[in-house]
Amino acid sequence: MSSVVLARTGRHRQRYQDHFRLVAGCIPYKQKANTENHSDDLIDCLEVLMISSPNRVDLVFPKGGWENDETVHDAACREALEEAGVRGIINEKSLGIWTFRSKNRQNSCSLEGTCKGYMFALEVTEELQCWPEQASHERKWVSVRDAFKLCRYEWMRDALNSFIQLIRQNYVTSKAPGHPASSL
Repeated sequence: MSSVVLARTGRHRQRYQDHFRLVAGCIPYKQKANTENHSDDLIDCLEVLMISSPNRVDLVFPKGGWENDETVHDAACREALEEAGVRGIINEKSLGIWTFRSKNRQNSCSLEGTCKGYMFALEVTEELQCWPEQASHERKWVSVRDAFKLCRYEWMRDALNSFIQLIRQNYVTSKAPGHPASSL
């Protein structure tokens, strides 16, 4: 049985800290088809999911307001579901925290519109055919290398670098003797 998922709207539950709007997001990823053990570079075996924004040609990762009734991880997962129509397993280790201006406040000199964003890696386990913000966001699976070229913001490229480091670190750890996944 399938249930309808609705996007949250409004900012009445929005978290703020020292005049910064708190934002949570993720870099959704999956292993490319037919790449198991066929590449020397783990990153060449992965794709990341990026989304479009209305009236823009460049792409971003799913992100949005962190609300006061959820954890930062819950918020990142909710944004991935609402904006990109994916569910998955979130890595609770933060890729980092970035301060940036919201898209409609890019040229403002005031603190209004300044966000503090927390980003995470999300291993995608399910892609929905329909999702709450489908009319506003198209999704596109791209190589990690292409994602660097497509990112709208420099801070997202920084998050992508952190993502690569985390994935490589997790891969090395999983191959270590004595680790449960090392015998796989």
